[in-house]
Amino acid sequence: MVQTYGATATEHGDLETRQSVDEHEALLGDAAVARPPQKEGHATLHSSVGNLANTIVGSGMLTFPLALATAGIIPGMLTCLFSGSVAAFGLYLLSLCAVKAPHRRASFFAIAEMTFPRAAVFFDAAIAIKCFGVSISYLIIVKSLMPNVVAALYHDLTSPDTNPPDWALSGRNWICILMLILVPLSFLRNLHSLRHTSYIALFSVAYLVVVVIVCYFRPLPGTPERGEVHLIKFTPNFVSTFPVQVFAYTCAQNLFPIFNEINTNSQKRMNIVIGSSIGGAALIYEIIALFGYLTFGSKVGANIIAMYPSTSLFIAVGQLAIAILVMFSYPLQVHPCRNCLDKVFHAGHVLPRKTSGDEDSDDIEIEDEHGGSPDMSPLKHTLLTVAIIVSGFTIAYFVDDLQMVLSFVGSTGSTTISFILPGMFYWKLTRNDPEASKGLNRAALGLAVYGVLVCIFCLSYNIYQVAHGGHSAH
Repeated sequence: MVQTYGATATEHGDLETRQSVDEHEALLGDAAVARPPQKEGHATLHSSVGNLANTIVGSGMLTFPLALATAGIIPGMLTCLFSGSVAAFGLYLLSLCAVKAPHRRASFFAIAEMTFPRAAVFFDAAIAIKCFGVSISYLIIVKSLMPNVVAALYHDLTSPDTNPPDWALSGRNWICILMLILVPLSFLRNLHSLRHTSYIALFSVAYLVVVVIVCYFRPLPGTPERGEVHLIKFTPNFVSTFPVQVFAYTCAQNLFPIFNEINTNSQKRMNIVIGSSIGGAALIYEIIALFGYLTFGSKVGANIIAMYPSTSLFIAVGQLAIAILVMFSYPLQVHPCRNCLDKVFHAGHVLPRKTSGDEDSDDIEIEDEHGGSPDMSPLKHTLLTVAIIVSGFTIAYFVDDLQMVLSFVGSTGSTTISFILPGMFYWKLTRNDPEASKGLNRAALGLAVYGVLVCIFCLSYNIYQVAHGGHSAH
């Protein structure tokens, strides 16, 4: 049974929900009259797609040509589509679970309270750590990129014999400067407010797509000679590129906020958001992978944009586009990190709690007069945001490489929120529901098992890399 909250309330599930609410109001008497009206969303379909797509697409797309080089064109493109399809299925399950939460208060914590209440805080803590780690990696990427971008643009726009000032070649100076932009963006309360920066970031992605296509048909002077190109040729390095493709679609941390904010969060509209975002990301990945591989063949590196001659202004602007993309993705990690930390530090529960020890009992009691936790207070919002920004900035300022640490965080955090939790949540919520699809319920359990296997595989690979002194590719 699926309920839909939005501008139109239909289906049996909505009638049942309204009846339940009326019963609680009758029990509460005058206290129910004082209950404030339920909040509605104001985000548009376009802004929701833009924010989710920007959450998905990141610097990992630059590694996709290497994925084709390690397996061949056909297997590489098929694994890219497979990874996108599995990620989309996980998002779809989360959207089905979201309607079970209180009105527009869906979150991992809220769903966990209905399925695995004792582990709810741990789930949110893991997600917060994952998002915090990714936000630091974005700052480190910008820190390493900007000096190269400045040097390339400076030489292209002035005399090649002159060098930019020393301060402009310091990555630490650049993250200090860019934080003046990122700090205000990080304080915004909802994702809809970040739609314009997401549009700019996606425009940067479009520029990179143009770069790889143009440079294939019209190679720049100084482009390395192309290596061998194979339709099918598996190499041992495929083991290192597969996790990159799996994690390249991670965006589940922002699915619930988008569900809460979109003006009409019907399942049909959520399917459009999910399909458009994942489908658009997959198309971008496939184009960059194919044309990048066809340009350099077996000689392609882990960063496709670094393969092109940096003496070209066309390529220098492409490097700047990557910096812009990563920079504007930073607030999209701070937002879910802050929300998860709010649940971790919140003393109460966000949902009505069951009065019986029986997990399947339908008898519930209202935790407070609003049926859930209040919105985050301005003080708490400010303190959590400042803590995330200051600690993340400090780490990024003094540390140049967190690749191995982040690879372990990604292996556990990304698989948990993308596969394990969506599958387990939906399986637990619908296993005793006679109206739920048994096939979909089994598929959800299968997704959770897949997530566990991916987690074990990635962790094993990371441990192997540590033992041999290497670095993880993801």
